[in-house]
Amino acid sequence: MPTVKKAPSRFPNEISEIEVTRDVSKCISCGTCAKVCPFGVHERKTGYNRVSKPLSYLCIGTSCEDKPFYCVNHCPREALSLGVSSEYRTIGDYRWTRDLIIGTWKQAETGIPLKGQRYEIGNSGGGFDRISFNFQDSEGRGEMGGEDMARTSHLTPHTSGAISTEIELNKREGKKLSIKVPFYGGGMSFGSVSLSVMLAKAKAARAWSTFTCTGEGGYPEALKEYDDNVITQVATGLFGVMEDTIQRVKIVEFKYAQGAKPGLGGHLLGDKVTVEVARMREAVEGSSLFSPFPFHSVYSVEDHKKHLDWIKELNPDAIVSVKVSTPTDVDMVAVGSYYAGANIIHLDGSYGGTGAAPDIAKKNIAMPIEYAIPKVHEFLKLEGLRDTMTIIASGGIRTAHDALKAIALGADGVVIGTVELVALGCVRCGNCESGRGCPRGIATTDPELSKAIDLEWGAQRLINLYAAWRSEIVDVLKRFGMKSIKELVGRYDCLIENHEITQD
Repeated sequence: MPTVKKAPSRFPNEISEIEVTRDVSKCISCGTCAKVCPFGVHERKTGYNRVSKPLSYLCIGTSCEDKPFYCVNHCPREALSLGVSSEYRTIGDYRWTRDLIIGTWKQAETGIPLKGQRYEIGNSGGGFDRISFNFQDSEGRGEMGGEDMARTSHLTPHTSGAISTEIELNKREGKKLSIKVPFYGGGMSFGSVSLSVMLAKAKAARAWSTFTCTGEGGYPEALKEYDDNVITQVATGLFGVMEDTIQRVKIVEFKYAQGAKPGLGGHLLGDKVTVEVARMREAVEGSSLFSPFPFHSVYSVEDHKKHLDWIKELNPDAIVSVKVSTPTDVDMVAVGSYYAGANIIHLDGSYGGTGAAPDIAKKNIAMPIEYAIPKVHEFLKLEGLRDTMTIIASGGIRTAHDALKAIALGADGVVIGTVELVALGCVRCGNCESGRGCPRGIATTDPELSKAIDLEWGAQRLINLYAAWRSEIVDVLKRFGMKSIKELVGRYDCLIENHEITQD
């Protein structure tokens, strides 16, 4: 297990749900609050006669009011009070609620999963938000669970060596390949995000024995030391595709379409095409780059097979993943990819995408991922191919619960993307397409803004997030009495539909 270490926010006044207020007219700076709080909300520095301003983003709120360390109860002058932060309601939307955003930050900081419905689902009223687990037992948290935020006082996540979260990526003949957790990082190209973000994803993938994908922008030289944990992508624009890269890696992904913009291809606007990005993509600095749709060399399964044969010729040991969106005939696409020689069919649903993806596409085109997964799963079973084809799902996987629901619907594992950016501090402002639009230095290629992400800090945040996810996955599997994540695949009976779910 990788080491979980606390990785606080880079910002001294991070957005939080709770605002801790100290009435300075009552406070005598006795330091009692600093002594009892295990989270570092209060601090009295050596040599100073006053307690510093509360760090509200570290506070777990009223979850500790019945604990012996609740600062409000300990203050001898009743100078402390808790309220809702004025900034709290400025973030979030129906799919990525403010609680999911802040909850992801907390998990990335501590490595501990947060309990409760508001940290497990969004408020969209559809998709994974309309699905819950069908727990039959009366033990544990109950169907939707109660909050247990006080668990964040620990830095060692609950795990169980007796329960396996490992999945196979190659079920066909050839070199076997598996990952220790049922998820890996999705394609985010050099150009769409900074190099430091790509490296942080790669470093975390190596720590957890899983993978991360380069996206369609080429393979930066700095990623070479992570070759064993990097997927190189071949997309329709063929930007940065090099044969020596294909020969080095274990997995090659063909991106035929993506759920956030099916039928539109990819696009990178000119102000993100810096000198380095242009060099990597063999393009012109400052010029917008567009990937066509589809591959203009592929109009049949036979054409598709030629693509995969090219990869197998260059690297006979390579596992080939085929990434597609979710048209109504996606089940036929999956079977066609199998006969073309693919090891993985990667289904990318429409709920994903960063702020750069056009809403008109991701909200109105293609099939919702929760319908596409069982459609492909059942058709592969009918064709007698399910045991030799790996199904990976992506597109709006925000939580460990989303991942588990996708697996119960028939996927073997999932790919995550936006949640990794949120773990690094993304506030979902939706300015990803602009070179200087990302205020947190994540979805940017600007040399100065990119410095905001420190590699070691970013990698630790992702390592912590993965630890929290694995802990929650193990917890759910234990409640179902399962010993392996593989037992959950296609278990529709483990899911039920929620009705009239609303959150504030």
